[in-house]
Amino acid sequence: MRTILLTVLLLAGCGEAVQDNHFADDVREARAASEPVVTAAVPVRIGELGPNFPACNAAGTTRNLAAGGSLAVRAAPFDTAPDTARIPAGGRFFICSRSHDQKWFGLVFGEGASRESCGIAAPVAARRAYDGPCQSGWVAAPFVRFNAGADSAQIPQLK
Repeated sequence: MRTILLTVLLLAGCGEAVQDNHFADDVREARAASEPVVTAAVPVRIGELGPNFPACNAAGTTRNLAAGGSLAVRAAPFDTAPDTARIPAGGRFFICSRSHDQKWFGLVFGEGASRESCGIAAPVAARRAYDGPCQSGWVAAPFVRFNAGADSAQIPQLK
């Protein structure tokens, strides 16, 4: 039995390498065609931590951007979602939710916006989509730096 198994294994390694890459090309084309292109917006949720906390209880600024660059805000937490706005390098915002895979943060932002003016300072009874007066959208997590302290209460005017 061992001899047969050894012979089969040796013969399996004796073949010539296949030079035809058509199968690999077909797989690559199928993957590219199957990547979803997101066109529907996914609303940012507020009240993620429950009724005992502010609707959005974190603040942040952009990071990992070149001077003069800007961060794309997307309509949904996917690379293929359309851009809805841009936040400049050093821009501030409020962090309200995150995607299930934690690769995206749901933000509320606006020039000179505060928690009060955006309607996110007070607790909400249940989780819900943000429908306030400020802008909202999704940004990739590597570009977010969390802020703490008194400066987190209001977003300064952009100049």
